[in-house]
Amino acid sequence: MKSLKKKRRVQIISVAALALILSTVLIGYAMQDGINFFRSPSEVVADPPGPSEVFRIGGLVESGSLKRGDGAEIRFGVTDGGATVLVSYVGVLPDLFGEDQGMVGLGSYDGATFRATEILAKHDETYMPKEVVDALKEQGVYQAPDGS
Repeated sequence: MKSLKKKRRVQIISVAALALILSTVLIGYAMQDGINFFRSPSEVVADPPGPSEVFRIGGLVESGSLKRGDGAEIRFGVTDGGATVLVSYVGVLPDLFGEDQGMVGLGSYDGATFRATEILAKHDETYMPKEVVDALKEQGVYQAPDGS
């Protein structure tokens, strides 16, 4: 009788472990399309991602680089002080978007231009996304806002 209980307990533990492993694999597979890694312009230039990889890029909009193209296309450079990447975006920019301001874009890099599908801008005069601040600090060009 005792060996039957022990055998049943081992079976239950084995099934539970298998279910845990299977659920972890399924969650990881489902999330692979929803994970977008952040890269600074220096990282993009040093190690260009593939054209099908979707990621976030962030930094400061380079002064004098903002150009309006045909229709709703906007082109500008984003820099972290070490490198600049040309960004192309079709759509309406956020109200607070401007030159020398922090931004984060979501899209892909075709080898020469970052094709953004979404552009995020700072929401007040002191905010800058954490990833952008970290990238600017690595390059030694970050200046903390006054009063911080």
